[in-house]
Amino acid sequence: MRLATLRSGDGTVAAVAAGAEWAVLPHSDVGDLLRDPDGLRTARAVAAPSPAEGPATPAGGLAPVVPRPSKIVCCGHNYAGHIREMGRDLPEHPTLFTKFADTLTGPADTVTLPAWAGRPDWEAELAVVVGTPLHRATRDEALAGVAGYTGANDLSVRAWQHHTGQWLPGKAFDATTPLGPVLVTPDELDPATGLALTCRVNGEVVQSGDTADLVFDAPALLAYISAFTRLSPGDVVLTGTPAGVGAATSPPRFLADGDVVEVSLQGVGVLTTPIRIEFEECA
Repeated sequence: MRLATLRSGDGTVAAVAAGAEWAVLPHSDVGDLLRDPDGLRTARAVAAPSPAEGPATPAGGLAPVVPRPSKIVCCGHNYAGHIREMGRDLPEHPTLFTKFADTLTGPADTVTLPAWAGRPDWEAELAVVVGTPLHRATRDEALAGVAGYTGANDLSVRAWQHHTGQWLPGKAFDATTPLGPVLVTPDELDPATGLALTCRVNGEVVQSGDTADLVFDAPALLAYISAFTRLSPGDVVLTGTPAGVGAATSPPRFLADGDVVEVSLQGVGVLTTPIRIEFEECA
């Protein structure tokens, strides 16, 4: 089953793929649907197999698939290839940081940054959306608690990320994390089998990874995170990025005004993000 949050007028609505069309559901967004104990059952009642690429994008466009999660937890240094390119050893525990809900943006939205932000970079990612409350979950409970999977671009402002050893400022600029385009439920998608994850900048492939290269997979991350903080339906966990980020190239390469970043996750779809750099003075 494929779920999406559609923009409609001044708001949003949740929808499920029903053949070549989107069937609108009685929920404001996919997160709202997941918080309803009957939400997935309601969606399944009207869902139908859709083309591989899913229904066409509606006229109003797509919002972040979960626009207002109560928690966004992200894992860094989680692909073995990326860890090696950064010159690090494989970690014993996940390296985690958080984002805020207003860092999220739609799967085709332009990301706008001030020029003083400095060194914006791409990070293609698999994101996991929680479907049931998780607290000190076992691996099996965590896996059963997955609502589905979607794509993300953890677009990072490296200059601010490296102000100190704490990454938060460079990861939390407003409206810089595209999420979507759709949520695909686990009965149709399993990252453990290996899903291709690709990032292109202006058509050039800069990242080409596979979710089988994850050091900590989705259930491991959910179990670990739920040991210290409760996870709720609609919460989002970003699982890390494969090798090929701009900061690790020689010489380093960063995004510029007019660039277009495409993140493609097998079985989910493509996030297309035009980059706009505004020249303004730092406050």
